[in-house]
Amino acid sequence: MLAVDHMPMLAVDPSFQMWATFALITIAMVLFALERLPMELTSIGLVCALMLLFHFFPVEPVGSGHPLDAARLLQGFGNPALITIVALLVIGEGLVRTGVLDRAAQTILEHSGTLRIWLVPFVLFTVLAVSGFLNNIPVVVIFIPIMQVLSERLGQAPSRLMMPLSFAAMLGGMTTLIGSSTNLLVSGTLVEIGEHALSFFSFTVPGLVLAVTGFFYLVLVVPRLLPKHTSPMNSVSEGAGRQFIAQIVVKKNSDLIGREAVFGLFPSITLRDMTVRSVLSHHRTILPPFEEYTVAAGDVFTVAATRRTLADVLAHDPGLFQANPDEDPSRPAEENDQQLGNEQLLAEVLVAPGSRFIGRTLDNLAFERRFGCVVLGVQRHSRMIRSRLSAIRLDAGDVLLIQGQPKDVRALRANPDIILLEWATTDLPKPYYARRATFIFLAVVLAAATGVLPIVVAALCGAVTMFACRALNLRHLVDAIDGRIILMIATALALGAALTETGGAQFLADALLDTLEGASPAAILSAFFLLVALLSNVLSTKACAVLFTPIAVDIGHGLGVDPMAFAVAVIFAANCSFASPIGYQTNLLVIAPGNYRFLDFARVGLPMIILLWLAFSFFAPWYYGLF
Repeated sequence: MLAVDHMPMLAVDPSFQMWATFALITIAMVLFALERLPMELTSIGLVCALMLLFHFFPVEPVGSGHPLDAARLLQGFGNPALITIVALLVIGEGLVRTGVLDRAAQTILEHSGTLRIWLVPFVLFTVLAVSGFLNNIPVVVIFIPIMQVLSERLGQAPSRLMMPLSFAAMLGGMTTLIGSSTNLLVSGTLVEIGEHALSFFSFTVPGLVLAVTGFFYLVLVVPRLLPKHTSPMNSVSEGAGRQFIAQIVVKKNSDLIGREAVFGLFPSITLRDMTVRSVLSHHRTILPPFEEYTVAAGDVFTVAATRRTLADVLAHDPGLFQANPDEDPSRPAEENDQQLGNEQLLAEVLVAPGSRFIGRTLDNLAFERRFGCVVLGVQRHSRMIRSRLSAIRLDAGDVLLIQGQPKDVRALRANPDIILLEWATTDLPKPYYARRATFIFLAVVLAAATGVLPIVVAALCGAVTMFACRALNLRHLVDAIDGRIILMIATALALGAALTETGGAQFLADALLDTLEGASPAAILSAFFLLVALLSNVLSTKACAVLFTPIAVDIGHGLGVDPMAFAVAVIFAANCSFASPIGYQTNLLVIAPGNYRFLDFARVGLPMIILLWLAFSFFAPWYYGLF
């Protein structure tokens, strides 16, 4: 083998690499805050800059003893914490796709009548509790439409509810190891620098103290601080005015049987948010106000409802809508198992001008048999329709709401008689797999919480099982893996390694100790928490977690106390991205529904940070024995 001479180390000041690392960290903060470049490009560019820096200016490592070569800087892509985060994202996607979270949220709304006064606090508490065991992003995504419904029912502006929703999820993420990806990153970084990993409930007690403190602030103070912005989404959402005519056949087990109309309305969960246009009972058409009519099995309801309402009902009862009322409504559910287990799309198709469908009914067209798709509803702008769905004669411009397997829906693109509206195509939840998805999630939490399996093993096995059990398909699995998160975390881990090995972490720890010379460990812990909390609103929470964990450990050792208190301070402080919408992804999710401005977050978030800082400063030193 030929010997390859390594490039000699250039003669530079020994602290050059450390200051160069600080410069790159500053650049990272500026680029992530300004968002002038795509986050992915910024992340991978910083990794390249670090590799070039330590290739031309090698450094003698002072931390783990591993050289800062390309292999070390790219280790973040295989970091167990990162793998755990990705696996948990996949598991969360499985819960969303099978409708588990949606069903739980709808259950809350169904009981809203008896809990009207306490409904918003109850929903926020539910979000807080769920976020302790599930990634915050899917939780907030599920509860955004719930909060929109609540704002309408309670007569409140959406801006009064959306920000508390995001903050409640962030508070819940402070209570367990898997509550936030930030927590997992801190634990993974501790292992990398030779410290003990955090267990599932390592910081639950102080986390609950902060979460409860923040919860009371959300319920009692935040509604008074938030402005009354009208959300622009209310005027453009799919639920605002776009009514489809649909058909519901009453089954033998329906809660409608035996009911009578009250002032023209039927008290039923099934028909909530729907307008009943007519009822076909024993070949007799009954129009509002439906006097002296009692619902019986086999009756056909013609209703008007928005696409969102139809989709929500369909997710809970996939066999509810039938285009042909002559089908047997009492057929057993087992016959639908094959359909429920298959992938289903909800789509819209437009009847094209000059179409051969014009003037024909769905019965004449045998639409379901020919195209493999079920027509759930018809939308027509010109006039009110009271006819049953299968008897409506189609006209140019009618929009059909259809359900079918992906291959059947995609095949409609080639049909010249209809136009598939690609932007309106969405996946339907798969309730048939809801139980197995719930079982997988609970098994992962139980295995990790009891220590039967390491968190990375439990989460990865759970993600694979979620796919193997068909709760997710390959496309959903890939969609759940956010490339920005992977690149950003790997970049933060590389910066953290550079900060440790160049002595930067020790330098910052010494600087903080020198500044607070003579102060007690409790005072230093408090100052450290406030510093990280403020920076988490400029940097991402993940970057703060990785960059400040080595500093926290060095400060703890420098004071001669258990560094765990300072490591936990990083977890809580890094999760305090309340004063800026760019600090955490759930804040970005609620900007549009709440129509928020940047200063709205500062007005509400800064007092929250101060409140949590004070709560931590009084409780944590006592809890960790620093007084």
